[in-house]
Amino acid sequence: MDEASLLAGLEGVAPQQSGSAWMRPMEAITATLLVVIIALLLAGVVSRYVFSLPIVWIDEVASISFLWLAMLGAAMAVDRSEHLRLTLFVGMLPEKVQALAGTLAMLLMAIFLGVMLRPAYEYAVEESYITSAALNIPMSYRAAALPVGVALMFVLALVNVLRGSGFRQIAVSVVLIAAMTGVLWLAGPGLKQIGNWNIPIFLVGFVALFLVLGVPIAFCFGLATLAFLSFTTSVPVFVMIGRMDEGMSSIILLSVPIFVLLGCILDATGMGKAIVEFLASLLGHVRAGMSYVLLGSLFLVSGISGSKVSDMATVAPALFPEMKRRGHRPPEMIALLATGAAMAETVPPSIVLIVLGSAAGVSIAGLFTSGFAIAMVLLLVLAVLARWKSRHEAMEGVRRAPLSVIRKTLLVAAPALVLPFLIRTAVGEGIATATEVSTIAVLYAMIIGMVLYGGISRTRLYSMLVETAALSGAILMILGAASAMAWALTQTGFAAQLVEAVQRLPGGWMTFMGVSILIFMVLGCVLEGLPAIVLMAPIMFPVARALGINDIHYSMVVVTAMNIGLMTPPIGIGFYIACKIGNVSPDEAMRAIWPYIGALTVGLLVIAAVPYFSTVFL
Repeated sequence: MDEASLLAGLEGVAPQQSGSAWMRPMEAITATLLVVIIALLLAGVVSRYVFSLPIVWIDEVASISFLWLAMLGAAMAVDRSEHLRLTLFVGMLPEKVQALAGTLAMLLMAIFLGVMLRPAYEYAVEESYITSAALNIPMSYRAAALPVGVALMFVLALVNVLRGSGFRQIAVSVVLIAAMTGVLWLAGPGLKQIGNWNIPIFLVGFVALFLVLGVPIAFCFGLATLAFLSFTTSVPVFVMIGRMDEGMSSIILLSVPIFVLLGCILDATGMGKAIVEFLASLLGHVRAGMSYVLLGSLFLVSGISGSKVSDMATVAPALFPEMKRRGHRPPEMIALLATGAAMAETVPPSIVLIVLGSAAGVSIAGLFTSGFAIAMVLLLVLAVLARWKSRHEAMEGVRRAPLSVIRKTLLVAAPALVLPFLIRTAVGEGIATATEVSTIAVLYAMIIGMVLYGGISRTRLYSMLVETAALSGAILMILGAASAMAWALTQTGFAAQLVEAVQRLPGGWMTFMGVSILIFMVLGCVLEGLPAIVLMAPIMFPVARALGINDIHYSMVVVTAMNIGLMTPPIGIGFYIACKIGNVSPDEAMRAIWPYIGALTVGLLVIAAVPYFSTVFL
């Protein structure tokens, strides 16, 4: 999969690949599970807020369905080759070496799944002795999703190896893996004696090696953690399954697939396009007006979809032709598009903020409230730069839109404009949780889309449900594997040692904030937001708290830093997505984006130095 597919998968815009014919029943099951989860959550909201009669078993059934959706969706992602991976470095290799790297990556993935199969089965058996609180059924009904999903992924990975690789490639890959395993086994006694020096070897070095080989990100984390536990500790591998289950099963994460689906609905109904057209009628006549429209559209559309790729794909085709006519150079337009998408990441409903709240134990309502203010600061910085860049814009023939046109576009866009504020208000004011509001938003978007925007065909809707299930499975697999690695890191005492080291640094919390910005910018380049958050939040947030840094303030800084990294060439994957959407050469856009990256960095430093911006509305 190329870079476009990587970010598309992570953000909810599918690469639109179809799976194998024999996986069609699995697709139907996952689509049904997603509908069941949404229906259950909607029933819970109605019963609680309309009839004041909470249904206690709904959360349990939703949780059971969610784990099955995650594991079956992850298996579908293996079949469709939609698991997220970094292909930047593999693409630089000669063609024959690329083929070998692909075989090696898929075999490594299959080995991890094969090793985890028995612990997953044993974990499900152990869960059979625990009874659920509301339904009084064994928890193995839920945990059985783990061995079933792992077994399916294992079989599919082997099928992909046999189908896509020659005998020689498979043989060389097997020899390489066997040789590396033998070396680690022989070095095992020595590795156990060097203590925490194993962290950079396994949890940094091995992850980097697997990323370079093109191993899917989830399995990079899983393989590195498995090797770390197997060769340097006496901790049983069984523990990993429990940590992965915990990482995928937080009730907050139920909103992730629903917001992914919401992004698909936004794209299919044209609600985002209606917002763009209204802003263009309102601001299009002023100098730098189209740049303002682009930034404002990304800000508002992000509040509906929660997806950077969906945002860019909605906004760019609607605005780029007029911007070209006014003399904007395509590389400049791409630079503004990419950095504008990074700016809008903190606008709710941001999937990154939801995952961060789950991983770090931070209030989702607080994150959503603060996210608007932070995005406004970054929006202002980019708008100032855009105005300066547009000082020579060709305005000949540009006229203010008639009031009748503004009124008409506002009337069409109004139902879509309401949605981001509905989401933020419902969560921020404590009216509904992020999970509940995601289901309300989907229902609202479906009804409004059907009544006002032409609706969605049954075939398209089914396709969207299947794609959402596969992409959600890929996302949740990353979160589970990253949770296992984060747990392994914390068990070494590394976090406590980090706290002590940071507290000895000159400059106090400001120095720590600077170090955090660098760390998360680098992680944003390579890993994108979700895995970086789950991996680093359990380590970095306790340090921030020990230094007296507000959780919401720190959250805004790290999310913004990651998004700047995501859009920073030559590694930032989001930058290549923007180039692909705008059909512009990355080499040309790379020269144009640096002033915009600089403007975002200035905004980030202001946000980091002044907690007021993050906490003013709390």
